[in-house]
Amino acid sequence: MPRTTTSRTVVHTVVDSPYEPLTLVAVDGVLSRVHMTGQRHRPPEESFGAPDPRPFGEAIRQLDAYFDGELTEFDLPLHLEGTPFQLRVWEQLRLIPYGETRTYGELAEALGSPNASRAVGLANGKNPVSVIVPCHRVIGSGGSLTGYGGGLDRKQRLLAFESGAAAPDALF
Repeated sequence: MPRTTTSRTVVHTVVDSPYEPLTLVAVDGVLSRVHMTGQRHRPPEESFGAPDPRPFGEAIRQLDAYFDGELTEFDLPLHLEGTPFQLRVWEQLRLIPYGETRTYGELAEALGSPNASRAVGLANGKNPVSVIVPCHRVIGSGGSLTGYGGGLDRKQRLLAFESGAAAPDALF
């Protein structure tokens, strides 16, 4: 039975990926979270609702195409929950082109808050839809790989995959 909270239906499914299994969570039939195994800030599994693959067909199709190297930009409706600032940061993340990176400072500047690099980093770390909202494309000011909820090794492998330096089956 799907979990309903405040008249919301929450369900999930687990899919295989080159990055280990991904847990997809939908609220009222719209993708709201993508979690990696062992991810920092991963909510408790009881918040994922009942297993139900029905709302995830298009998300799974697009993730498969991404991992096959055939898709470079996701086009999915998302149900994101966060503060107004977090939502603005996550929208900026979606604007970073495939295979490119931005620094926390560049994102802060794009948001019109050039001194908010640290706040951008915190919002980036709370991104609920990893891979699809590409928080892995954000790097430190000197080009260093700093912070990633899925682990720096995954971040490095995702960036290598997107740059063409690694095949998806070599990721994990």
